Amino acid sequence: MESIELRGCLEDELIQICQELGLKRFRATQLFQWVQQKAVRTWAEMKNIGDRDRQTMCSRLRFDVLEKVREQRSQDGTRKYLFRLFDGEMIECVLMDYARTSSRDRHTVCVSTQVGCAVGCAFCATGVDGLRRNLSVGEIVGQVLDITHYVRQEDPDFQVTNLVFMGMGEPLLNYDQVLQAIQLLNHGQGLNIGMRRMTISTCGVVPKIIQLAKDNPQVGLAVSLHAAKDEVRNDLIPMNRRYPLMQLMEACHVYTQITHRRITFEVALTTENAKKEEAEALARLLKGQFGHVNLIPINPVAGTGMERPNPELMRRFAQELEDAGISVSLREERGGDIDAACGQLRRQWEGELL
Repeated sequence: MESIELRGCLEDELIQICQELGLKRFRATQLFQWVQQKAVRTWAEMKNIGDRDRQTMCSRLRFDVLEKVREQRSQDGTRKYLFRLFDGEMIECVLMDYARTSSRDRHTVCVSTQVGCAVGCAFCATGVDGLRRNLSVGEIVGQVLDITHYVRQEDPDFQVTNLVFMGMGEPLLNYDQVLQAIQLLNHGQGLNIGMRRMTISTCGVVPKIIQLAKDNPQVGLAVSLHAAKDEVRNDLIPMNRRYPLMQLMEACHVYTQITHRRITFEVALTTENAKKEEAEALARLLKGQFGHVNLIPINPVAGTGMERPNPELMRRFAQELEDAGISVSLREERGGDIDAACGQLRRQWEGELL
């Protein structure tokens, strides 16, 4: 009988497996808490489960953990991790810490959902080598669990507070696994991360945007827009040829009608698009949409030929949007000194091996 990935199991699944193995129901709850709440990485750490029961569980459950290949720490506290999966593939994820004055500190993990990416956005390091494969539920959840495990070695009270599915890959093209991972990470006996503190980022998979609104209206949505004209967006985001802006904007409208939640529209600024006419076109496109624009200075990626604009250009772009009545902000940059952009660390590592 094929073994099941432990980190990808919901509590109800573990209860059923334990019953099939002749183990008491409470063993499943203990196991779930050790894995999903306490973020242990070995069977031996599960102190209240005897050796005999652990061996019985091992016959059906596979405890895969991620191998930490590299960790980089930024001057601003951001940590970037390169993890090796069971088949040798590499993924990245990032921990960003934000100190707050009037509320609890925010600890946000940026999670990957695929090895590589099939979308091939022109400015992204992840898609350079195409899509290798989807991540399993356990591999998605495992990024958050392993970061939690490592940081708790320094700070036993550490708790991830926010999640953004903005790492390697297009989350809505690995839809079922992402939604089950969200369910696990939200579980009250696990890390208990609030649904409204999770955000899925997409480049515009129109049918899945509408499906997400129906399946999980609590989770936030960010749309990687980057251009307000189809002819420009076609070059930046090839998926726009399949789901052009008119279809995407209609899907966003349906999403906000169902969920009553504001969408974040992400726009990566370069020296080419940080212009007044582009800001005006963006304002026209988003007029009447329930959303907020997040302006992001592009992270330079070798081979793309794209350069980041200076701060004054970005401020003027934001002002144009504000003057047109569009809610906008310039994203606070994190981890710029450690290649924190998606895919950069993996490419660097693979380059060193050549």
